[in-house]
Amino acid sequence: MDFRIMALDDPLLSTLQHLIDATEHDADKPSNAPTRTYVRDAKAMAATPADVKEYPNSYVFIVDMPGLKSGDIKVQVEDDNVLLISGERKREEEKEGAKYVRMERRVGKFMRKFVLPENANTDAISAVCQDGVLTVTVEKMPPPEPKKPKTIEVKIA
Repeated sequence: MDFRIMALDDPLLSTLQHLIDATEHDADKPSNAPTRTYVRDAKAMAATPADVKEYPNSYVFIVDMPGLKSGDIKVQVEDDNVLLISGERKREEEKEGAKYVRMERRVGKFMRKFVLPENANTDAISAVCQDGVLTVTVEKMPPPEPKKPKTIEVKIA
């Protein structure tokens, strides 16, 4: 269609102009932008480094948790195979007359998720926090017994 023959007040032209304007205004907000919850969880996960070790009979997750009490830490299993370590580090209450000169230690929520392998026994998980280090041990299930061939007796008819 040739736009040169359309009048400026043509409904089709004004609709097209409206669509172009709407697209330009929404260009600042990408439609696939992450949600606020996703960003918060991503920051909480990035701020919680962990070591993972595999032993012959278990997996061990080691996370630094300085200054936290056991009530501030949660260890859970989600969806039968996701280990979730989370909690919150609270800011100390300021005492009268004291003020922060520098504040570098993180406060707020923290979280880490680990997808457990198929041989992890989610019914045998233990968690111990000692000297500011959380150690979560996930026992492995014993390997399945190899199937023995079934012998079928041959009868003579």
